[in-house]
Amino acid sequence: MPTVVAKENESFDLLLKRFKKKCEKAAILSEIKKNQAYEKPSVRKKREANVARRKMLKMQRRMQRYLK
Repeated sequence: MPTVVAKENESFDLLLKRFKKKCEKAAILSEIKKNQAYEKPSVRKKREANVARRKMLKMQRRMQRYLK
């Protein structure tokens, strides 16, 4: 869990903003959302395969652009 130490004469708004940035960098919210519901292993594999397929298609499109 990210921790933030208040600096001297620092407003609460700035402190909260720094804390939110640290949480975002640590990907805490995305981890919580991901683990809210159980995902069957078969569904997880299918989702990961789709992500990999899209990534490969994107890379191929980029390579096509450079080869022309």
